[in-house]
Amino acid sequence: MKNFIGILIVAVMAAIATPAIAEQNQEKGGLDLTGPYDWVPDWLKTVEEGRIIHPVTVFAESEDRVFIGLNGTSPAPKPDEHRLNWGYDAKTPGSRVDHQVLVVDRNGKLIEEWSQWSHLFGSLHKITMNPYDPEKHVWIIDRASQQVMKFTHDGKKLVFTLGEKGVGGEDDKHFNRPADICWLPDGTFFVADGFVNSRVVKFDKDGKYLLAWGSKGTAQGQFNLVDAVTVDAKRRVYVTDRMNGRIQIFDENGKFLDLWPGFLQPMKVLITQDQHAWVLDGPAHRFAKFDLNGKLLDYWGVDADPDRFGANGAVFFRKYVPGGLAWPHDFSVDPQGNLYVNDGRSWTVDKFVPKKNADKSRLMTVFK
Repeated sequence: MKNFIGILIVAVMAAIATPAIAEQNQEKGGLDLTGPYDWVPDWLKTVEEGRIIHPVTVFAESEDRVFIGLNGTSPAPKPDEHRLNWGYDAKTPGSRVDHQVLVVDRNGKLIEEWSQWSHLFGSLHKITMNPYDPEKHVWIIDRASQQVMKFTHDGKKLVFTLGEKGVGGEDDKHFNRPADICWLPDGTFFVADGFVNSRVVKFDKDGKYLLAWGSKGTAQGQFNLVDAVTVDAKRRVYVTDRMNGRIQIFDENGKFLDLWPGFLQPMKVLITQDQHAWVLDGPAHRFAKFDLNGKLLDYWGVDADPDRFGANGAVFFRKYVPGGLAWPHDFSVDPQGNLYVNDGRSWTVDKFVPKKNADKSRLMTVFK
């Protein structure tokens, strides 16, 4: 309890102290709702008429090949029907685990659906690619199957799988609700085995287990839900310790290096090409930019929780808060600089394009 109160105090102090950072980068007045970006209204087109999607991850290979991972779909709510907005609501009559892997073009129109692999998935959490892989394999992490899967770029072949399907564990051959993955230039990769095991697992380029670190707790090197993992150019590993409200940093062999406190629930951290860290904090509904020493440099976004707009607020809240974030969970940047955000409580994925004459220091870039 004392640790939680301390984290909350730091978060509140940061919220009070940092508005000047955003204010100095904008015109007079306003909330800096979408920062250096313009929101594209109604970008993602309907996948199936009469149904809403429950997205959990997004990855932009290019402007015309954007992957979206779903936990499933459910019937669109009626105007007076309250609905659980975050994640996949399996309790809603008519809910289905379907349309798990979608690919859309720059206009948000569906161009591919990997339905041939539907039998492998039950609760997707991550779709991504190794930025150093010339063959551009597609990696998918599924929490229900307890597996990390590698597919060919076109989705026609499953190359290999790590983990035993449907069996959770904490040894070198099992995961327990894994969440994320990242790579070093030599192909070595790290898996955030984080919803139950609270650890990071390191593998060589061929998927051979090398080592693991972390356990459940609040001490340095311990975690409470490892939601994301990434690396910088110095091979340091950044881990979102989500429910402890912090980010921890390690060397590539798990030696503790640093801790950044003061978050509510950091969902994802991205190290950009210019070697800055962008952190997506779900309950704060905002993006924040840090240098690699943990100093806050900039932020944008505002709480647009659709529950504030009544029983079916997720359908209507954008009328009042255009471009507002509602429990964002994942994001990706394409090579053209467009930003895509998995917005959980609005049942969609949003696209943001750089504003004309935007301050380039406020824009995210890919890291390769």
